[in-house]
Amino acid sequence: MSAIAHFLESEGIQTTGISLVRENTEALQPPRFLWTSFPLGRPLGKPGDPPFQRRVILAALGLLERDSGPVLEDYPEDLPELAIEDAPACPMSFARPAGAQTGATPSWQNRLAAELALMRPWHALSVRRRGRTTVGIAKAPVDALIGRLAAALEAPLLEGTDLKALKYALEDLKAYYQEALTAQPGHHDFQETARVLWQETELGGAMLALHERFLGHEDRRFKAFARGIAPRSQTRGRGGD
Repeated sequence: MSAIAHFLESEGIQTTGISLVRENTEALQPPRFLWTSFPLGRPLGKPGDPPFQRRVILAALGLLERDSGPVLEDYPEDLPELAIEDAPACPMSFARPAGAQTGATPSWQNRLAAELALMRPWHALSVRRRGRTTVGIAKAPVDALIGRLAAALEAPLLEGTDLKALKYALEDLKAYYQEALTAQPGHHDFQETARVLWQETELGGAMLALHERFLGHEDRRFKAFARGIAPRSQTRGRGGD
């Protein structure tokens, strides 16, 4: 929507919009957007509450009075009581692209980075709801942690791998994904969250592939590390890459 807004403005048409993920809107800097602190899938707030929804719409339309931007305003009202579990949203699909079956699969780095981009809004929502995160033991941005994992999978030699840094990276990535998944509708059960993480995500596939690579190494340090990467219940029954 931000890109469309930029195009329409370039054609002389004023635009305004509503943002649910402030970080994305700040990065794209559309001409005029209103940020609301509502759950994903609820840009106007509580369903069945026309006066509340009307106030949100009028606040967004009011930004059209601004001649120039970028303008990003916070909507001042919080959402009334809402059963979050029932909120209609768009849960992520982890189905692999067609290229995965044709030999055109991108690198682990690209696959993990693309999946991380999809996870970011859900993790932000999780932190907003919980007020905290357990991510941080590695003391590095998640993008860098993805890089560590991809390097361990794609490097021709493993001897220079910093196993301690890699362990912290995996712990933070698992925590990041688990927090993001529990923000999605239908993923509040611990067992379901674990199943999706290990059996459907690129991160799960990457960690299982790393388990296989380390387990097959002649160095006992890597073999020992492999046994701590994934639960024993997940190291069989799923095809690797």
